Amino acid sequence: MTDVLDDLRSVHSIDELRCRAEQRMPADIRDFVTGGSESEQTLAANRAALDGVRLVPRVMVDVDRVHCGATLFGRPASAPMAVAPMAYQRLVHPDGELASARAAAAAGIPFTATTLSSVPVEWITATGADTWFQLYWLRDRALMRKLIRRAEAAGCAALILTVDAPVMGRRLRDMRNGFAVPDTVRAVHLPEEARGPAHLRRAGASAVIAHTEDLFDPGLCWSDLGWLRDNTRLPLVLKGVLDSRDAALAAAFGIDAVIVSNHGGRQLDGAISSIDALPGVVEAVDGNCEVLLDSGIRCGTDVLRALALGARAVLIGRPVLWGLTLAGADGVEWTLSLLRQQLHTAMRLAGCPDLASAANLGTRTVTPSWDVVMFE
Repeated sequence: MTDVLDDLRSVHSIDELRCRAEQRMPADIRDFVTGGSESEQTLAANRAALDGVRLVPRVMVDVDRVHCGATLFGRPASAPMAVAPMAYQRLVHPDGELASARAAAAAGIPFTATTLSSVPVEWITATGADTWFQLYWLRDRALMRKLIRRAEAAGCAALILTVDAPVMGRRLRDMRNGFAVPDTVRAVHLPEEARGPAHLRRAGASAVIAHTEDLFDPGLCWSDLGWLRDNTRLPLVLKGVLDSRDAALAAAFGIDAVIVSNHGGRQLDGAISSIDALPGVVEAVDGNCEVLLDSGIRCGTDVLRALALGARAVLIGRPVLWGLTLAGADGVEWTLSLLRQQLHTAMRLAGCPDLASAANLGTRTVTPSWDVVMFE
């Protein structure tokens, strides 16, 4: 373990973390974690757009003490960050989501358990992590109701409905690899009869895509939110909102928060980057619900960029899996600590002693980026 921790201490950026983690992953799992859909234009756009956001720092501000703690769904967090929902984490480490949740608890930030988790939600909340539960819209309403009740009983603090996945995007790397989840890794929240297709390896096809086509209901509509509200007492969050019109509808329906997200470039290829969509969404909700962001966050400066453009917090995805690959819970805790340290430094350099000042920081876009279309 000492060698592992020494190795982590020599990691100074998320990009270094990624390189080391990918060297340890089997090629098909590396592609499953890292890849996007189709030609991966949106995957690349997330990074390019974040790089194009320039911050305008303030000077002569007392930053001897910087406070980056946040309150998310009524609970304190050590930073405006949460661990994003990511399926099948035991693919990269035997402890899977349990290790990631322990690290999130130690770091003081929320962890999102998923419908396709390889560790039960009850084990996750038992780590002490402030836990949110991510739900897909399933064909089986009785199963959805059971999952909601289970999340509530386990002590989850919010329910996140993923709304950008009526079907899974065509992830060509997985299709070329004939990717399938190993028999040793299971979606433990699903009944046995609903798990099988994800484990059937077929040349030229992704078993995960076939599996989710059987499970997911592409008929999700705004009117269905009434059913969801009737079946939970938890705050409701919609993940996958990019259009300002949808953001306005979410606020009108009384949704507690939206997550501006393009699924990390894994759904519609050619979709707008999350950071480009963020200002339009913030304007559309007009303070009537919280706005969070994910997709492409790779450093503390990215977090500050999102805060400056109106996000309440960000969700961290692939970097958590890279840390998990390298050193389990220690690797994830190191990753989250690195991001928090980077945010703290960026806030000091930008003249932001707290999150309120970060939200008022000036920005400029200096590289070409897709325009955010605002609708009446």
